[in-house]
Amino acid sequence: MAKHGNGNSEYLEKIPDVKFTKLFINGEFVDSISGKTFETVDPRTGEVITLVAEGDKEDVDLAVKAARKAFDHGTWPRMSGFERGRIMNKFADLIEQNLEELAALDTIDGGKLFSLGKEVDIPSVSSMLRYYAGAADKIHGETLKMSMELQGYTLLEPVGVVGLIIPWNFPSLLFFIKAAPALAAGCTMVIKPAEQTPVSALFYAHLAKQAGIPDGVLNVINGFGPTAGAAISSHMDIDKVSFTGSTEVGRLIMQAAATSNLKQVSLELGGKSPLIVFDDADVNKAVELALLAVLYNKGEICCAGSRVYVQEGIYEEFEKKIAEKAKSWVVGDPFDPHVQQGPQVDKEQFEKILYYIEQGKKEGGTILTGGKALDKKGYYIEPTIFTDVKEEMIVVSDEIFGPVMSLMKFKTVEEAIERANNTKYGLAAGIVTKDLNIANRVSRSIRAGTIWINCYFALDRGCPFGGYKMSGFGKDKGMQALYKFLQVKAVVTPIYNSPWL
Repeated sequence: MAKHGNGNSEYLEKIPDVKFTKLFINGEFVDSISGKTFETVDPRTGEVITLVAEGDKEDVDLAVKAARKAFDHGTWPRMSGFERGRIMNKFADLIEQNLEELAALDTIDGGKLFSLGKEVDIPSVSSMLRYYAGAADKIHGETLKMSMELQGYTLLEPVGVVGLIIPWNFPSLLFFIKAAPALAAGCTMVIKPAEQTPVSALFYAHLAKQAGIPDGVLNVINGFGPTAGAAISSHMDIDKVSFTGSTEVGRLIMQAAATSNLKQVSLELGGKSPLIVFDDADVNKAVELALLAVLYNKGEICCAGSRVYVQEGIYEEFEKKIAEKAKSWVVGDPFDPHVQQGPQVDKEQFEKILYYIEQGKKEGGTILTGGKALDKKGYYIEPTIFTDVKEEMIVVSDEIFGPVMSLMKFKTVEEAIERANNTKYGLAAGIVTKDLNIANRVSRSIRAGTIWINCYFALDRGCPFGGYKMSGFGKDKGMQALYKFLQVKAVVTPIYNSPWL
């Protein structure tokens, strides 16, 4: 059984008051038109943190109207890239000044480790803003070599009003993975945070106004997918939607875009990523990497390495050592600096993970370690490792989004490649080997958007991230993310002796 963090009240002084609970439209915090609110819950205890305004179609309409006015007639898309970058850097300064409070908000709302929020998530947010702030004045087109007596060039222009729909597993980081390049491009936006984790998004809206981002440029609508999310996806005056979340919802967004105004869509969807460990690997390092790959952020990460394939020569040693490590993994209060895994985000996700664990048992899988909820208040689940599983079992094929690993044995390189590709997803993969030839061969053979060799979750603001197959299309991070918020305009004029003159 995994160790339990104490979760005592000694950590309570870190818990901030929630200051912002309304919708943010046209630079102001406002109640929803309906007056409805919904509860946001602390997954450490299952208790209500606060009530948050619930936006609906009418509220989305108001936010889109504000964003459209700010785009069509406002200063943001018309100011120089340098000036946009200056304001974005000020935004980053304000985030850094409020780092601990923002990290704590994501801890009480999403169960994320407070230590990682302070050291990784929130610093990555300000870093992301600064990266795209630096790019904002470097957006330019090309001079074209035309085949006739014509002069041609291209302009890169902001796509317009964008809808950004954010998931709950990285509420701060994914807010800015989308908002930062959109801001740099000169777009205006309506952002819908996940209903499970709205409070940090509202704090960012407050800081955006303090930084000098003009009214109407950044709007935040709290609400639910079937109402607020659907209204954004189908809105006739939104030019693009960028979504991170499940494949099932991604399909609905594409359908809504197709049946409305054919708006552009980019999707970063689910995953069931393989981690392949070859015989020549250092077993101790491979075990640490495999646990990180599936237990980081309590398994609530789209590119989790939840399918672990270990070559037969080291399989028994690997299985023994990973079981020992998993049993010593510390699960508990995410404010406790000694804890390695906090609670799942909410009751629904908690019950979904437990359902998959039970299905894995019914299908014939063996629990190597874990397999249960902790006997305490809150949504805590033991790190769980299955053996004796096959690709056709749902515990192996479905994205569980929790601390559940499927551990399997393979013989040859060819078998590893075939089994790694035996999935509808293609978000990421990991390879652990000392053999460069194997690393190169396997990385070129796996159909996935990111391949990590002898590392995992090596994510960087400058490295594009996105999937193949049913893991979606369109890249986050890197300059590719900026380009998806821009469109290309060709400008052509005749020159001397042209037949058009």
